[in-house]
Amino acid sequence: MADLSIVFAGIKAPNPFWLASAPPTDKAYNVVRAFEAGWGGVVWKTLGEDPAAVNVSSRYSAHYGANREVLGINNIELITDRSLEINLREITQVKKDWPDRALIVSLMVPCVEESWKNILPLVEATGCDGIELNFGCPHGMPERGMGAAVGQVPEYVEQVTRWCKTYCSLPVIVKLTPNITDIRVAARAAYRGGADAVSLINTINSITSVDLERMVALPVVGTQSTHGGYCGSAVKPIALNMVAEIARDPQTQGLPICGIGGIGNWRDAAEFVALGCGAVQVCTAAMLHGFRIVEEMKDGLSRWMDSQGYASLQEFSGRAVGNTTDWKYLDINYQVIAKIDQEACIGCGRCHIACEDTSHQAIASLKLADGTHKYEVIDDECVGCNLCQITCPVADCIEMVPIDSGKPYLNWTQDPRNPYREAV
Repeated sequence: MADLSIVFAGIKAPNPFWLASAPPTDKAYNVVRAFEAGWGGVVWKTLGEDPAAVNVSSRYSAHYGANREVLGINNIELITDRSLEINLREITQVKKDWPDRALIVSLMVPCVEESWKNILPLVEATGCDGIELNFGCPHGMPERGMGAAVGQVPEYVEQVTRWCKTYCSLPVIVKLTPNITDIRVAARAAYRGGADAVSLINTINSITSVDLERMVALPVVGTQSTHGGYCGSAVKPIALNMVAEIARDPQTQGLPICGIGGIGNWRDAAEFVALGCGAVQVCTAAMLHGFRIVEEMKDGLSRWMDSQGYASLQEFSGRAVGNTTDWKYLDINYQVIAKIDQEACIGCGRCHIACEDTSHQAIASLKLADGTHKYEVIDDECVGCNLCQITCPVADCIEMVPIDSGKPYLNWTQDPRNPYREAV
């Protein structure tokens, strides 16, 4: 079996699956249950200064897909609403009882040096393995000058990170906000400040839905609502992109990355690792399905690694980064066309409708003698956009087949049709 153990930013864990700082890691009871289920680590729900934050009711809403599948959750809960003393006491005991698991403490205090100087020794005394700086919370805390209000200002990110490296000997992980134009700017600031790693993404500003009878967005607090933090499988594409941007940025090369955002199974985790992550954090999937999902995650990842010949995560971490580039460097002369497997086709016509109405009219609808239809690709009209493959309800029925254009590699920087092409 493949070895799932990791050393991330100097922190050891038996596997890369960590619970993210969120309601599932709010207290010792939850964390112990998670460790008993097999999670490799947790990031304790964000601690702050006393008096503790005060939460509202209700706190969550959801964006649903077919059959009420939860695609994303909107969350307006704040950082821990329990006292600092209680949290520190529980962290100390849990780490003592579970020395082989990674226990990271998430922190958020005012952007004042004295506040960080005061809390860091208290946290380090618990014996925890590292700290994660919550620079991403998009609701409630930014109004107080914390969370995303720090993460959106590179100078603050660098400054607070440096304070933490000054007053604390533990590994410092900086959790980045996705509510920013260019994620690389914040990652570079964390790197300059001495961060041992970054984690991303935190939740995305969102309103999931509106109750049209009461004319108020969800979740409802009395007669009002507010924007919250969006998480779940729907945010995975955004998270993967931001992870890749940092992983391939020369200015942050070598900076360890902990991936967060929509991870619900082993394949999701493997994709984050392939794009440069050394560990991953999970929240929404655990909230929806319970802590035991980690069993399938570990088993699935280990089996896949065995099938690919990977003995450890390090052997494929970042393997996809080199194949990720800017659009301008893609091969304009590379071409694929769609091919329909007539044996697998169920004749639903969705590919034809999508292509005819919204794409390139490259799929013909041929009426047969029995009144049914057969769908065939018109090769000369197909541009290889993949829309038919995406809309087809039958897996592997439509294949995108490369064809030889007879032309050499050519990217947009070289193309004579580009008036700003680079001189060769």
